[in-house]
Formats: sequence, C-alpha cells, structure tokens
Amino acid sequence: MSILNGLTTMVLTAEDVEAAGAWYADLLGAESYFRQPEEGPAAYLEFRIGPDEDELGIMNRAYSPEGTTAGSSSVTYWHVDDVEAAVDELVAHGAQPHMPVTPRGPEFVTASVTDPFGNVLGLMYSPHWSGQH
Repeated sequence: MSILNGLTTMVLTAEDVEAAGAWYADLLGAESYFRQPEEGPAAYLEFRIGPDEDELGIMNRAYSPEGTTAGSSSVTYWHVDDVEAAVDELVAHGAQPHMPVTPRGPEFVTASVTDPFGNVLGLMYSPHWSGQH
C-alpha cells in the first residue's frame, strides 16, 4: 500500500480570504462549501471543482510557513491515513519537516515535508476524501 493515497486539496493563500473567496466564487460560478471559522472573518474557504469535486482551499496567508512569500505559497495535499506516521516515514526516507502536524478543525490534520530535491509535499487526513477519484 502506498503512503500517498490520492490528492485531497490544493491550497492557495491570500491576505484577504473573503476577497479571494469572492473572486474564486465568481470565477467558478459556485460558492465555497466549507468555511473555517463558521462565523466572523474566514481564515479558510474551500471549493469543490469539476466532475471529481477536487478541492481548492484558500487559507489566510498568516498561517503560511515562515519565509513563504506571496506567489510561492500553494501546497498540494495528498491524503494519508495517519499524518504523523506519514511524516515519520517520509523523514526516514530523507525528507525534512516543513510544517508540523497540525489539527485544522473537526477531523482535519495537516503537515508538510520538503523532499530531498526542495519540493514541498503536503499531507492531510480529510474525512471528505473518499478515495473514489
């Protein structure tokens, strides 16, 4: 069994999540289906795109890893069954920690590593990922 099960979410960042969400809603012709927090200014919005309902997230840039600049902040997340175990396995294979294992809300957990070639690999446990892609 592969450590990476399939794509779960591609995350972009913005300083104004509400404005970015409105722009993408207009572009996509659909409103976001997930919002965190549910009340007040959004820190994260998520859209489903296309026939496979791939996920596009928009996260407040304040949550980006230190040193991340605008335009270099998109991270594609791969679904894993256990984020902490996946990080441990990838580090054992030569990857370096990038973002620590972080709970992101009910049942969501993320982390990222940098592979030996400088690429950021996002890892996520998402209850929305069905494996039916």
